[in-house]
Amino acid sequence: MRVHPNKKAIRALGIAESFRRTDRFSRIAGVVMRSDLVVDGFVFGRARVGGNDATSALTRMCRRLHRDDVNVLLLSGAIISYYNVVDVDELSAKTGLPVVCLTYRPSSGIAESLRTRFADWEVKLALYEKLGARTPLDLRTGRRVYARLAGIGRDEARMVVDAFALQGSYAEPVRVARLLARARHADQAAT
Repeated sequence: MRVHPNKKAIRALGIAESFRRTDRFSRIAGVVMRSDLVVDGFVFGRARVGGNDATSALTRMCRRLHRDDVNVLLLSGAIISYYNVVDVDELSAKTGLPVVCLTYRPSSGIAESLRTRFADWEVKLALYEKLGARTPLDLRTGRRVYARLAGIGRDEARMVVDAFALQGSYAEPVRVARLLARARHADQAAT
């Protein structure tokens, strides 16, 4: 296991994205941040809006970093780019990193939305069902987040998120990645 949440400065790769449903591709940003909140690198990628390439897109981003000091992946959700489902087990296996996918509200699921919106809904539904139930994590900030985990247990995942959550629910690597993704999306939309 590569995660040592009690270590003074573990590194997380926080990943978030930005898109509009009318876009062909979403803009994905990854931020390497130490638990002492020093930004230590970044990477950009893209995934097809409504596609099935989220896992391969995130795997490519991790590999392009050429970093063996990253301890954990923190994702802003396991479903990105308009129902492009991340296979968290495959992502963990291909990168050799534990994966923590964070969401911030309870949800009744997306099965019905998949059936009514996509011709390939069965593929998406199978990936979604493979994710399993979300695990609630109660943070030291007093907030609760919901996580899908691969390669890491609940207690370690909570410790990791606690190490990066200054206030509220958002882990800083994910928050900064979201800001970068939005800026990149706005910049590319303007050109």
